[in-house]
Amino acid sequence: NPDYSLVHDKVVAISPDEGTVTLALTSGFSFARPVLYLSTDANNPLAATMEGAVLAPALADITVGRDDSAFSAVERIFAFANGPVGSENPQRQGFNSALSGEGSPLNVLGGIPTIATDYSPLWDLNLGVWTQEAIDNGYRSRLTEEFAILGFAQQGWITGPDGGAYGSTGIIVNCPIVWRFL
Repeated sequence: NPDYSLVHDKVVAISPDEGTVTLALTSGFSFARPVLYLSTDANNPLAATMEGAVLAPALADITVGRDDSAFSAVERIFAFANGPVGSENPQRQGFNSALSGEGSPLNVLGGIPTIATDYSPLWDLNLGVWTQEAIDNGYRSRLTEEFAILGFAQQGWITGPDGGAYGSTGIIVNCPIVWRFL
C-alpha cells in the first residue's frame, strides 16, 4: 500500500520495477455518456475531502460563473446534494448516495476535450438540490446531460442549496476527463 504521507490520495499502487502508478478514477457523465475523471485539486476543504484531492486554496482566484463564454477558464460540473439513493437503484446519483458508501456521486461534466473546443480541466461546481415538489411528483432521477439539468433548474425542479438560485457555488475542482465510453 502507498504511503499517503508521500503520495497523492488517488494513488492506489506503485510499481517501481514496472515504472507504473495506478490511480483511482471517478465515474461520471458528459453528453449523456459515461466518463472517468481524475480529481487532483480543489479550492474548498469539503470538496477536496470528498474528491480525495489536494486542497489548493489559490484556485479560488479563478473567475467562475462564466462557463461557455469566450474567455472562461472553467467548465461546469453538475452535482446533486439529494439525488436518488440505493446501491441497487439504477437511478442512484448524488452526494447523499456517495457519502453513504454507494459509489461515485456520478457528477455530470459539461464538456470533453474531443468534442468541446472550450474544454477546461478546471470545473466550476454547480450544486443542485431536488425540490420537495419534484421528489413528491417522482421527477427526481439520474440526470446525465448538461442541458437536461439546466432544463429541470429552469422549470424550478432543481434549485441551489437552501432553495437559492441554481448556478455556480464558487468551488473549483481540477479533474480532467481521462476516458469517455462511447
